[in-house]
Amino acid sequence: MKGEGFFFVNPFAVAVNPASAGESAGAVVTIEQASASKSSIHGANVKKINKKISLKSMTLHNEKQKVNDELGNPIIIGIVIIWKVVNTAKAVFNVDNYTEYLSIQCDSSLRNIVRLYPYDAFTEEGEKSLRGSSQEVADKLKEEIQMRVDIAGLEILEDRITHLAYATEIAAAMLQRQQASAIIAARQMIVEGAVGMVEMALAKLSEKDIVQLDEERKAAMVSNLLVVLCGNKDPQPIVNSGSIY
Repeated sequence: MKGEGFFFVNPFAVAVNPASAGESAGAVVTIEQASASKSSIHGANVKKINKKISLKSMTLHNEKQKVNDELGNPIIIGIVIIWKVVNTAKAVFNVDNYTEYLSIQCDSSLRNIVRLYPYDAFTEEGEKSLRGSSQEVADKLKEEIQMRVDIAGLEILEDRITHLAYATEIAAAMLQRQQASAIIAARQMIVEGAVGMVEMALAKLSEKDIVQLDEERKAAMVSNLLVVLCGNKDPQPIVNSGSIY
């Protein structure tokens, strides 16, 4: 079956054979050149390119990029794109190299999307961030890339963030900020629990009429309980052998 003018095309692939930028039609050639070249037709030496385009789903994994987020903090981010060719005519004739075109558009779209979100949400609850809303960021990135590569006949099937971290120059400072936020949140929870326990203790003492305390003694008791419950270290017990009055 295979002969001159025939070639094989594998499954899930398309072969195109456009005329390349060789010697233009009508170029004058010698008899020796015409006899030596099987592609000479009517004195035109036209070179052909057999180019096969795969229709399978493929993966693009560009290098990690340093990008500034919404707050201007430099971060390192990497993505992976799953894509395929859906229009071979556009892929061949509209762009020079569709894989390189896709790679460049992915980098450009990534920068445009990342600058719309902060790395992490420190203030408002429900605020979108790169770390907390990775799926939403990936969806917006997919739409952005798809809009840019339609001209090349490509379809973006899926995209995922594979790496996300602060740049090395601010990583230590941001780690301290995250630790401070965690400590504040923990302290707030401890204080809320301690106040509830003190309130419950006073209510139980008053309800069961175990001891009668005036306002000054109640204030002292509240102060001591809060110190014990909110302190960083275990309290040292002190036994009062005399009267509290």
